[in-house]
Amino acid sequence: MMDIRPVSDLRNKFTEIENTVKEGSPVYLTKNGYGSMVVLSLEEYSRLTDPTEAALDYADYVAKHDSRRMSHEEVFGKIREKLNAK
Repeated sequence: MMDIRPVSDLRNKFTEIENTVKEGSPVYLTKNGYGSMVVLSLEEYSRLTDPTEAALDYADYVAKHDSRRMSHEEVFGKIREKLNAK
């Protein structure tokens, strides 16, 4: 079940929010009845972002060691070819 709380709970009930995110569940915070932010544990945030970070690091490595460059037309043309082949 989603844990939705007013943003004031971040100040007033920090320990409760901390315990919830330590269990692996996000806490959704609202301000004036509208979604404002999500609080995650560091572990959960890392689980979500590490694959993207690793892919970007690999792309930087490849770009540094390969002088070939492609225009956006070439890149998207190859993607379209692959999509149309399916």
